[in-house]
Order: sequence, then C-alpha cells, then structure tokens
Amino acid sequence: MNTNMNEDLMWERLKDIQLEVENSRLHQPRLVPVLWHSARLLGERAWLLAGLAARRAPRRTPRRVA
Repeated sequence: MNTNMNEDLMWERLKDIQLEVENSRLHQPRLVPVLWHSARLLGERAWLLAGLAARRAPRRTPRRVA
C-alpha cells in the first residue's frame, strides 16, 4: 500500500473543495445588485403608500372657541 495515498486523496479533496467554492461564488447573485433591487422595491412601495395617503381628504382641525 502506498504510504502517501491518504495525502494524495486529501490533496485532491482540497482542490475539489476549492473548485466548488469558486463555482458557487460565480453562480450566486452579487450582493450589491441584490441590495440595490431590494432598496428600490422598498422605495417604490413607500412611494405608493405615501401616494395613497395623500389622496385621502385632509382631517378636520378643531377650531378653538374663544
């Protein structure tokens, strides 16, 4: 039995793990565009809510009796 077989297997496994990490980094969405899209969506929803709130009739203010 080869005495270096375990070391060779571990070295191959290490290279496989590094390749998996690199591939997952290439295929996952980038953080900045995802955050930008989320912030834009949040802004659009806030704008919509502000627009809906602006369409209702203003509240009556109680007049002070002198």
